Amino acid sequence: MGIENMKFPIGQFIKPNVIDQAQINLWIATLDCFPDLLIAETKQLSDDMLNLTYRPNGWTIRQVVHHLADSHLNSFMRLKLSLTENEPTIKPYFEERWAELEDSKNMPIEPSLKIIEGVHHRWVALLRTISADALKRTFFHPEHQKFFSIEENIGVYSWHSQHHLAHIQLAKNSL
Repeated sequence: MGIENMKFPIGQFIKPNVIDQAQINLWIATLDCFPDLLIAETKQLSDDMLNLTYRPNGWTIRQVVHHLADSHLNSFMRLKLSLTENEPTIKPYFEERWAELEDSKNMPIEPSLKIIEGVHHRWVALLRTISADALKRTFFHPEHQKFFSIEENIGVYSWHSQHHLAHIQLAKNSL
C-alpha cells in the first residue's frame, strides 16, 4: 500500500455539490455510531499494541484516539459558536503538536474514549434539533481562509471519524 493510501485510506473528504437532508441524516448516523465502533476497535488492545502506527512516521493508535477526542471536542465547540454567534472566527490549533504532548503519547485511551462518547452523544442530540436554515450558518476557519457551513462540517467530521477508524484498522493489520 502506498504512503498516500496509508494517509487517506478512505480517500479525502469531497464536499457534495448539493447537501440534502438525507445526506445530513446519514452523516449524523455515522457520528452517532462512531464511539461504539471506536471502542470495539480498541477494547482488546494491549498497551504495546496502542503504540502501533498505521504508516511510517505516523501517529500511534493511542495518539489517534487522543486526537479524535481533541478534534471532535473542538468541532462540537465550533458548532455551538456557529449557532450562537454571527459567522464566528474559530481558533485553529496545531494538532500535530497536540499529538506530541505527554497526554497524547503516553496516557491510557479510556479518558479520551469517555470524552468521545460524551461529546458525540451531545453533538448528535444537538444536530438532530437544528433547522434547515441553521444548517447553513457558518464559521470562518483562518487556517483554510474560508467559511464552513454547519452542514459541510457535519460531513467533514463524519469522514474524519471513518478516516481515523481506518487508520486504527491499518495499524492493527500490521501485526
